[in-house]
Amino acid sequence: MSNRKHSSKLVDGPQQSASRAMLRGVGFTSHDFTIPHVGIASTWSKVTPCNMHINKLASIVEESINDQDCKGVLFNTITVSDGISMGTEGMKYSLVSREVIADSIETVVGCLGYDGVIAIGGCDKNMPGAIIGLARLNRPSIFIYGGSIMPSEINTDYVSVLEKTGEFAKGDISEEELIKIEEISVKGPGSCGGMYTANTMASAIEALGMSLPGSSSQDAVSKAKENDCVRSGSAIKTLLDKNIVPKDIMTKHAFENSIACVIALGGSTNAVLHLLAMANAIDVELCLDDFSKIGKRVPVLADIKPFGKHYMSELNALGGIQPVLKTLLEEGILHGDCLTVSGKTIAENLEQCQSYNSDQSIIRPFTNPIKTDSHLRILYGNLAPDGAVAKITGNEGNAFKGDAIVFNSEEEGNAAIQSGAIKPGNVVVIRYEGPKGGPGMREMLKPTSAIMGQGLGDKVAFITDGRFSGGTHGFVVGHISPEAELKGPIALIENGDIIEINATNNTIQLHVDDKTLEERLSNLKSSNVTPKKGVLAKYKRLVGSASKGAITD
Repeated sequence: MSNRKHSSKLVDGPQQSASRAMLRGVGFTSHDFTIPHVGIASTWSKVTPCNMHINKLASIVEESINDQDCKGVLFNTITVSDGISMGTEGMKYSLVSREVIADSIETVVGCLGYDGVIAIGGCDKNMPGAIIGLARLNRPSIFIYGGSIMPSEINTDYVSVLEKTGEFAKGDISEEELIKIEEISVKGPGSCGGMYTANTMASAIEALGMSLPGSSSQDAVSKAKENDCVRSGSAIKTLLDKNIVPKDIMTKHAFENSIACVIALGGSTNAVLHLLAMANAIDVELCLDDFSKIGKRVPVLADIKPFGKHYMSELNALGGIQPVLKTLLEEGILHGDCLTVSGKTIAENLEQCQSYNSDQSIIRPFTNPIKTDSHLRILYGNLAPDGAVAKITGNEGNAFKGDAIVFNSEEEGNAAIQSGAIKPGNVVVIRYEGPKGGPGMREMLKPTSAIMGQGLGDKVAFITDGRFSGGTHGFVVGHISPEAELKGPIALIENGDIIEINATNNTIQLHVDDKTLEERLSNLKSSNVTPKKGVLAKYKRLVGSASKGAITD
């Protein structure tokens, strides 16, 4: 089969002379019209440290493609910054950007007939966004992670700054001390350095088989990351020659491998949302209950922030996630026959992988895990008939029962937390922040970090129909479905109601009788304002439930 299946339609024959003329204008030669064209989707942007170095990596990728007698063509898509917009109206655009990125990659590649695609992402949404786009296109494809930022000299990062704002609100530190932490904690290129959403999704994508081995853990500024880009040229040529496409790689078993990796690493709740959406894009049936089923067999092994002590850069120095995957394979958890973008199976990729040094403390052995089963708990009950996602490491305990204190927006909740209105025993409820209600399903990192900073992390619970940053920790439950905007039970909670969460039985219950809930539903009036035009209005019309990945298909 020709490895020019798409580009040939645009550039072959006399009738395509005008197309070739345009391409000659951007530097194509006559020879370039006889070789495969590979699009390079760069998420470069100077709006955030996560992506400020991506074009340098993209240039290395372009050269590596050209060295394989293929023609690399660089184009850009957008990125936004969760970290900058956190806690503001701007955060409503964050999850929306996943769809824009997917659509834009599909649009450019579909329009311009590239035979293969390499996407490079460095922040939370452009990773799943890229994979969704590659899945829809189903052409030989590779994803490259931009890499992690290094922690500060005193071992702080972006999440540290957020938690310090809680200490400041409590009066434990001065504004001057807060600013000092702010000034040193985020320097240079790379994504946030804990097992937050960026590193979680990078690891998930490597375990899925869509990145080359080692890509997910490498430091953003490193020879290893440059080599990752150099290797991509020969890898995409192999995929083109063998016609290996995402449908060959992104199978149900591959998604199960990805889920197992996320659990072992203690990854972000956002992985649930994004993996569901990625599976939908490739027509793989994946559901919330798959996370529970796999979670019964997979322990949490990684002592990595936000609930652990270490950063991804430290794990990278020990060998990255490949030894974790090898351990999972040896324990009979991974499907070793899954194909990857290396052209080999995951088992073949791991044949030469060395185990971690015996004296390291970042990755625990299977016999002594941090938690014996998954920290990602899928909860059901009268408060979440369609499911909710909790992140319970065990540090917070496995059950919580308390009285609700209810807010109809993140701003209301955050103001109350900062003012000291939240007391031990409260269940903080922030609603109307779901995919439709936001719209956009904002991350609740600002209020949860303030709770941690005030020393209430093990004394209160937090529930929302919104979602959480990978940097969130504490007794938290998000993605509550149906959401408040759809008159889900979360919309019926009143101050003082008793809510019980059990992460052992995987239940979340509102202790209010059915008759009372029916009366509240009949009297329910939402004050939520729907945007009339623009991307948020369009998103609200199209987006589905968080329980299915908040997809817009």
